[in-house]
Amino acid sequence: MRPRPAPSRLPPWFRNAVAAAALAGLAAGANAADPTQSQGDGTVTVLSATVADQRIEGASVELRRDGQPALSANSDADGRAAFDPAALRDPAARLSIRKPGYAELLAQCPCGGDRYALSPALASLDGLRVVLSWDAPGVDLDAHLSFPGNHVYFQRPRGAEARLDLDAADRRRPETVTIARRRPGETYTYAVHDFGHRQRPDSDALARSGAKVYVYVGQSLMRTYAAPAQPGNVWTVFRIDGEGRFEEIDRISASRAGADALGAELALAPGQPAPLAAVEGEDAAAANQRGEAAYRGGDLIGAIAAYQQAIELDPGYALAFSNLGLAYVRKGRAAEAIWASRRAIALAKGAGAATIRAGAYYNIGKLYELDGQYERAMSNYLAARREKPDKSYDEALQRVSGY
Repeated sequence: MRPRPAPSRLPPWFRNAVAAAALAGLAAGANAADPTQSQGDGTVTVLSATVADQRIEGASVELRRDGQPALSANSDADGRAAFDPAALRDPAARLSIRKPGYAELLAQCPCGGDRYALSPALASLDGLRVVLSWDAPGVDLDAHLSFPGNHVYFQRPRGAEARLDLDAADRRRPETVTIARRRPGETYTYAVHDFGHRQRPDSDALARSGAKVYVYVGQSLMRTYAAPAQPGNVWTVFRIDGEGRFEEIDRISASRAGADALGAELALAPGQPAPLAAVEGEDAAAANQRGEAAYRGGDLIGAIAAYQQAIELDPGYALAFSNLGLAYVRKGRAAEAIWASRRAIALAKGAGAATIRAGAYYNIGKLYELDGQYERAMSNYLAARREKPDKSYDEALQRVSGY
């Protein structure tokens, strides 16, 4: 290890909700002497994604299961929330962790005994935070962010408006990279390096590490990746192009490059084909239609959830991303709206592609205009007009040209 700086009937676990409260007290007493010790499979531990070893007290932790009431608990002074262990092992349950000032974290169970890092909300429209965690002992993973003239990783923790907030040598804390403000026209590539197996590029330790990458924009968790089941020691997770559009790479490869040389290698890493459409039997269109109905009815939370479900079923569904962007605009989540609109632009194809792209560019331009970033607003309004002429785009250009 290298040195580092400092169903319809209630399932059994719902019938045991009262017992879970007792377990919370027992867990707190049993682990008071060593709060960094794993709490077993009946406890969730909430950490800060940006402050080393900070445990978050007072976070609302919920277990949700379709058709069932939620189980909930608040994290204690050691950041721990205890439940019936069977509840946390239920693969049909989803974990939600929330606290004012932080982005909500969502994770699929099984989730017992795990540590989860909450990300403080980001104010910048072009900010991004990436949190890496893993659960295998004895594995040393590193986050790497490569962009022109910059390589942010453990030996170079700061770059141009980007930084390594937390460096982790083991699974007991997250490793976090923040882009305070993405620079226009530049391409960013994020990857995870299995430092412990840098001389064994054919190792499958990374694939078996339980590594997950959480991507946050504004106040929201926008994307979660799990390490693919492929041998190799470098997981290239995603790339952001010069216009801020995400390219989902999500591939593990083998490399003998040292940590310092990895930045240049990542910049040349091949891309990934467009996402596959939904397989037969999965009804992403129905989920999108539910979202549209909820949006028309003023239920923005329901609309966002439905659009997100459509995207989970079909990651290449441009219209669902476009609709999600509109819902985020109405919800006042500008950074999230820009992210979703850019995904719509990148994925749009077919007869309606120009309409989707034009609307997405216009929405992005409007958000930049409201933020006082008139040059970026103008470039997006121009892009909208190139896709599909419209009077509203001309009016918007005339409006921002006066600044």
